[in-house]
Amino acid sequence: MPLFGALADLVAFGDIAEAADEAGLDGVFVWDHVLSPVEGNWPIADPWVALAVAATRSRRIRIGPMVTPLARRRLINVSQATLSLDQLSAGRVILGLGLGSDRARELSAFGEPDDPAERAAKLTEGAELLGRLWSEERVQHRTGAWVVDDVQVHRLHGRRRRIPIWFGCAHGSLAPARRAAHYDGIYPIDTDVEGFKRIVDVVFEQRGSLEGFDFACPAHPSIDTAPFAEAGATWLLHAFWPGNTPDQVHRFITRFAQG
Repeated sequence: MPLFGALADLVAFGDIAEAADEAGLDGVFVWDHVLSPVEGNWPIADPWVALAVAATRSRRIRIGPMVTPLARRRLINVSQATLSLDQLSAGRVILGLGLGSDRARELSAFGEPDDPAERAAKLTEGAELLGRLWSEERVQHRTGAWVVDDVQVHRLHGRRRRIPIWFGCAHGSLAPARRAAHYDGIYPIDTDVEGFKRIVDVVFEQRGSLEGFDFACPAHPSIDTAPFAEAGATWLLHAFWPGNTPDQVHRFITRFAQG
């Protein structure tokens, strides 16, 4: 769900999360944008505040950003936000990460790096550093991508040692698949069935198994999802768009609940 326009109303978003939870959906995920990548002037809600609302209005659905461009976030802020959200939701967070883009000037407008190679380096290193911070390891790290100078993050005990990470993957690119294979899942965007199969093959080559790994693919009426499921998809994500309203989302949830 894009937290744009009418869907930026977090009271309405909380109602949606509650309805999705009661209807039997498995998760509610949100876009992470600060400026609009699509035409239109929209109010845009903060994804972490929205996900906190979803956590308190639901009991079982998985929640998370799909996806957060790590290059335009402070690493320590992502660590704190995800750990806090995971505690609030009793361990239901999935962290979606990706390169992001500068299509809407979400990077350059704020002086952030817009070079793809630089962002890829920050993403690869940043994901590894998040795992170390989540584990309460004392982290000493200094490169051109990230600096973490003798930092130890303390968490509430009794929660997961590491939050699952999925990576976004656009247009069948295989580099994100190789990165994702070291973690928990991948979300291929704008990928046909053959491209999806190649991504599955790359993950298998890297891991030697697909056990415990999630493959998500977009689902809407124009897509035949059966071939994706046969190829290994474990999640089907129904995508909404800026301009959709809470009523439209509720109608989808009602249809889902009715089978």
